[in-house]
Amino acid sequence: MKVLIVSDSHGQRKELEAIKKRHEHEVEAMIHCGDSELPADCDEMKGFYSVRGNCDYDREYVNERIESIAGCTFYITHGHLHNVKMSLMNLHYKARETGAKIVCFGHSHVAGAEMIDGILMINPGSISLPRMRKEKTYVILNVENKKITVVFYDVNGLPVESMATEFDPF
Repeated sequence: MKVLIVSDSHGQRKELEAIKKRHEHEVEAMIHCGDSELPADCDEMKGFYSVRGNCDYDREYVNERIESIAGCTFYITHGHLHNVKMSLMNLHYKARETGAKIVCFGHSHVAGAEMIDGILMINPGSISLPRMRKEKTYVILNVENKKITVVFYDVNGLPVESMATEFDPF
């Protein structure tokens, strides 16, 4: 299973469309973790499991969603309602409550992935305004043969080798 995960695009239509076209035929699902600042029904957002960020005003977006992708439960949210800039504890508790094994979130614009008590927490960073790194990033998550790989890419589609991470199965 491969999943494209992006967040905090902040109106970057051209970049979001390029990322989508680059990967849409190799992934089973595409996730946008909020702050697209685009209408929910625009072409660039079509095909994404998307949520509302603190900068999204289209009421069609939901604050959170739980999706089963290839038999794995994902909890998707922006993160501002879970105080992710301070701690991942609230988000972790919500994931446990919902039975999610993978959490996708944004808001902080800080790219990272970590396993906390068997729950994979992924923030793809921002393709518009990254923090803590110069690269504007998104993620391709790959779960295959009991191996979990999180690969970060820059906005031009080049892997950010120093950020690639592998995890033990859930």
